[in-house]
Parts: sequence; structure tokens; C-alpha cells
Amino acid sequence: MLIKDRYKAFVAYFSTHNPDAETELNYGNPYELLVAVILSAQCTDKRINQVTPALFARFPEPESLAASTPDEVFTYIRSVSYPNNKAKHLVGMAKMLVEDFNSEVPEQVADLVKLPGVGRKTANVISSVVYHNPAMAVDTHVFRVANRLGLTNRATTPLAAEKQLVKYLPKDTIAMAHHWLILHGRYICVARNPKCEICPITYFCKYFEKN
Repeated sequence: MLIKDRYKAFVAYFSTHNPDAETELNYGNPYELLVAVILSAQCTDKRINQVTPALFARFPEPESLAASTPDEVFTYIRSVSYPNNKAKHLVGMAKMLVEDFNSEVPEQVADLVKLPGVGRKTANVISSVVYHNPAMAVDTHVFRVANRLGLTNRATTPLAAEKQLVKYLPKDTIAMAHHWLILHGRYICVARNPKCEICPITYFCKYFEKN
């Protein structure tokens, strides 16, 4: 199957069967999503959703978080992965939002990656989810599933995978495709022992063809 045909089949299936896919992180505004995504690095969305209600109640806007300390923030996020680093990142991020961006979460990836704790993946999530830009965030799920399906070819880095996905996906599906790939990787195309026996898209999956 040609790569363009795989993309066509991918978009056709998920736009029909999961047209309203969205992040599983709970948030009420761009600031809360930014905090949640920073916390979610190498941690499950389920764990983050357990932590953020109390965190958001204490720090409902960038100003209160910026006025806090990493030690205080740590007490709210101690159960997530790398809490010390993330506490420092959150306070630094909030201070920069207040001082450099008028307490508003920026739209452009180039601005977002300036914030402490925000790498390209996180920046793409915010740009696509909040501002509906055609940005493709590549995490471990997206990287794995895109490779297995044959949507990427010899992409050895997240950035390489991102560039290939953005090149071939219809522009108006890029932001949604991020969620399609994540959710498929989270529940069916898991890292170890992918559930090919219940997968509905094996008919265009390169990994299934080979195995």
C-alpha cells in the first residue's frame, strides 16, 4: 500500500469513528491545560487529573502560581513523576507568563517553547488544542503508532515524525490526528503486545502486514 493510501485510510476511519477525539486531561482554560501538559510528561493523564483539582484551586491563575515557590508547589504534585523539576518549571513558567506575555498563554510554538518546562511536544499540544492550529505533537504514543501504521518512514526522532505527519495529513485534520494516534496507542496499539486481534485498522497497518 502506498503511503498516501495509508493516510487516506487513516483519516477516513478515524474521522468516521472518532470525529470528536480530544485530550483526556481535565482543564478549564489555556493556563490550566498548559500546567496539566507540563505535569503529564512521563506520567499518566489519570494521575495528573487526580492532582490538578487541588493545584488549580490553590493557583487558579498565573499570578498566584508565579508568587508561589517550588517547595509549595511540590506539596501538590509530589505524586507525579519528577515533581521537583516540574515544581520549578511551573513557577518559572508562571512568572514568564506574567512578565512577558501579560498572563496570557501564547499561541505560537516559537513563543511557547521559551517557557520553562515547555518543549516542542508540549508547545504543539497547546497550539493545536487551544488555538486549533495545524500543529502535530509527537509523544511516545504518536511516534510508535505512526511508525507501526506506516504513516512515517524511517523517522528516528519525534521531529522527523512530526514533519512527515504534517506533510501528508490534510491540514484540517492535523490537530485531530494527534488525538487519534495517542488514543489508539494508549488503548489498542500499546507498546508491548499490541492488541492486533481487536484492532479495527489492521487492513492498512504496516506492522500487521509484516507480522
